[in-house]
Amino acid sequence: MTCGLSVVASAGEISNESRHVVVVVWDGMRPDFVSAQNTPTLWKLAHEGVTFRNHHSVYPSATMVNGTALITGVYPGRNGIIANHVYRPDIDSRHAIDVENPAVVKRGDELSGGKYVSLSTIVELVQRAGGRTVIASAKTVGLLLDRSVGHASGLLSADDASGTHALHLQAYVRNSVTLFAGKSFSGDAIAPITDVLGPFPSGHVQQDAWTTKVMTDFLWKGGVPALSILWLGEPDLTQHESAPGAPPALTAIKSADENLAAVLSALDRQKARETTDLFVVSDHGFSTIRRSIDLRKILNDAGFGAKTEFTDEPKPGEIILAGNGGSVLFYVIGHDETLTRRLIEFLQQSDFAGVIFTRKPLQGTFGLEQAMIHPPSSGYGAASNDHAPDVVMAFRWNDSQNQFGFPGMIDADWQRAAGKGTHATLSRFDMHNILIVAGPDYPRGEVDDLPTGNVDLAPTILRILGITLPQQLDGRVLSEAMTDIDVPALKPETKTVEATRNFPTGGWRQSLRISRVGSTIYLDEGNGAFTPKQGTTVSKPPN
Repeated sequence: MTCGLSVVASAGEISNESRHVVVVVWDGMRPDFVSAQNTPTLWKLAHEGVTFRNHHSVYPSATMVNGTALITGVYPGRNGIIANHVYRPDIDSRHAIDVENPAVVKRGDELSGGKYVSLSTIVELVQRAGGRTVIASAKTVGLLLDRSVGHASGLLSADDASGTHALHLQAYVRNSVTLFAGKSFSGDAIAPITDVLGPFPSGHVQQDAWTTKVMTDFLWKGGVPALSILWLGEPDLTQHESAPGAPPALTAIKSADENLAAVLSALDRQKARETTDLFVVSDHGFSTIRRSIDLRKILNDAGFGAKTEFTDEPKPGEIILAGNGGSVLFYVIGHDETLTRRLIEFLQQSDFAGVIFTRKPLQGTFGLEQAMIHPPSSGYGAASNDHAPDVVMAFRWNDSQNQFGFPGMIDADWQRAAGKGTHATLSRFDMHNILIVAGPDYPRGEVDDLPTGNVDLAPTILRILGITLPQQLDGRVLSEAMTDIDVPALKPETKTVEATRNFPTGGWRQSLRISRVGSTIYLDEGNGAFTPKQGTTVSKPPN
C-alpha cells in the first residue's frame, strides 16, 4: 500500500486546522526499556494510545539517516542522507564529512541548487500549507529537519507569489523557528531565550531539559503550532558513554520521561491536549560493543591502501573508510573493480563482517538497493550516483548479554572502545525502535503488531493535518491504527534473502530478513559469517 496521498502541483491550505501534531524523539531508545519503572509517563501514555510493537529504523540505524527519513517519508537513497559520515570529495576531498555540519550543508546546497536533502521535508510542506512549525533539537540533527530556514520567499510557487496567500504564507514561515544544539539561524529567536535561560548547557541531561523548556515556555508561548518536533539527545549520548542498561543510561531514560511529562503539562496548560496527536518515537535502537575493530590497520596489514583521511590528494587504488559505528562505508578511489573485488573477498573471510552491500552486483553480497541506500539514476546533492560508496559493511552481531544483563552485542568501528554502546548495524536491537502515538485520531490502549517504520511518520502526519504533497512517498499512512480511516485488513509479508560465496578455505553466507506491507519495505535484521572448512585454519585472508 502506498501512502494514498494525491499528487498536486503545490501544497494547499491545511484542511484540518483543528489538529496539532507533536513529535518527541528519544534518541537511541530501545523498546525493551519502556516500563512502568523506567518510563512512568510514557508507560501511561502508551495505555492512552497505540503502541507500535514492530517498529523499524531505516538502515543504517543512525541518527541523521533516520531523522531525514522520518521527516521526508522516503528511504535514504532517495533523500540523499545514507549515513552520518560519508565521503563527498566535491565537499571535502581529504576527509569523511559529518552530514549535518552547517558548513557541509551549506556547501551541499550550493552544489545542488538547494537540494542537499533531495526532497521537501514535512516541515516545509506544513509551512507551504500555511502552518506554523517549531523545531527544538538538542542535537545538530535539527539542522536537517527544516530546509526552509531563512528562505521564506523560496517557498512560494509562481502561482502564489502575490496576493493574500503569499502574505499569509510568509507570515507563518517567519514565525516558524528551528533550533539545533542551542543555535538558530535567527539571532532574534535565540537571544531572548538565552537572556532568560542562559546559554545552552554542557551536560546531556541539562541540554534536553533546556531544549524542552525552550519549546514549551518560549516557542509555544503564542499557541501550539501545527507541527512541533522536540528531539532529545538522551538516552543516546549517555548510552554511548556507558552502555545500554548501565545505571547512567537508565537515569538518562528517566530524564527523557520527565521531559515528556513537561510537554504533556504544557499541552494541558494550552488546552491543546484534546486536539493534539503526540508521537513518541526513537530514531534507532542500541547495542553494546563486543570488539572495537581497527579496520584501517587490519586492511593496511593485508596490503590495502586504507585511509581514514588523506594528507595529500587521494590517488587511484586508495580506499577511504567512513566509520559509522556499527557500519563502515568504503570508497575505492577510481572505482577499480579488481581492487573492490579483492576488498570484498577479504571482508567475507573475516570474523567481523555481518552483511556486505555493494555498488555493483558481486557474488556473496547484496546490492545497495536492497538496503534502500542506492542513489537514483539521476539526482541532486548527496543523492547523486557519483557519491555512492563502493562497499558498505554492517558489522556482525549476536544476542548475548552485556555486563548489565541486556542483550545485543556487536563488533563496531575504531571510534569507541569495547563495552561502550553504539548502533548502526543490522542487529534487531539496532533496527527496532519505539513508536507510541496518542491523541484524538487514535484509540486508547491498542497495540499494532504490523510492521511499521520511521519512514511512515511523514505520510501519517500529513494525513492528520489534511495536507497533500507534490511527490509519492515510500512510507505509508498508518491507517490501520487510526480511528477515522476504515481500511481492509493489511497482510504483512516476510522473507529472508541470502547470498553465499565459497572459498578454498570455507564458505561465506549472509542473510537479510525483510518485511513488507503493501509497497513499503522494512529491514528486520541481517547478519553473516565465514565458516572455515573442517580441519582448516585460516590465519589471514589472502591479499
